[in-house]
Amino acid sequence: MTNSAVSPQKPWSCILFDLDGTITDSAPGIIGRLSRTLVALGRPVPLPAELVKFVGPPILEGFRIVAGMNEAEALEALGIYRGLAASEGPAADAVTFPGMVGLVRFLNKAGIPLAITTSKSEVQVHRILEHLGLDTAFVTITGASEDETRSAKADVIAEALTRLREAGVDLTNLVLVGDRIHDMEGAAEHGIPPIMVEWGYGSPAEAAGAIAVVHSVDQLRALLV
Repeated sequence: MTNSAVSPQKPWSCILFDLDGTITDSAPGIIGRLSRTLVALGRPVPLPAELVKFVGPPILEGFRIVAGMNEAEALEALGIYRGLAASEGPAADAVTFPGMVGLVRFLNKAGIPLAITTSKSEVQVHRILEHLGLDTAFVTITGASEDETRSAKADVIAEALTRLREAGVDLTNLVLVGDRIHDMEGAAEHGIPPIMVEWGYGSPAEAAGAIAVVHSVDQLRALLV
């Protein structure tokens, strides 16, 4: 577990970023694939307001909880969903929130080690960040494993910390930036202070435990550098 100070603050030794809802505005692409997946399975398609609940948590968890599928059904749905993602390519998930690409590049040029920690498929995340030209900005890009044995945010963070440690990154003063309760809780499990961004897919109630809630990229930049 990483130690966190009583009043954590910059300069940060490393910054962990969520992807969906934090850097990328991927909800439209995700919702579109979910709709087509459910149609392919002969299941009713919920309204977009219900489907947006899939954005952030592990996708397999979404099929179980939001769509009410059993394990076998959820795995079948996951296969269809990932097949659609692979055939579409990264463009649909590579729409970014204004200012976030510039912030990532600025932090990278400032010499601050960065990492991606997301419950999205790691293979897909690499494709998205390569498409955006951001893949080289991160020391590690850590996402869900293809078999979903690593998909919970705390497990993804644990793997990212292992990789960062092996890369010689200083882990004494970490911070995580995310938009959902899964980010807040996953960070807390490792003693990492989280910052919540309001432009993502979470609600105000999900900010419990955050050291700050920001509504603009300028606010976020001021907390990070």
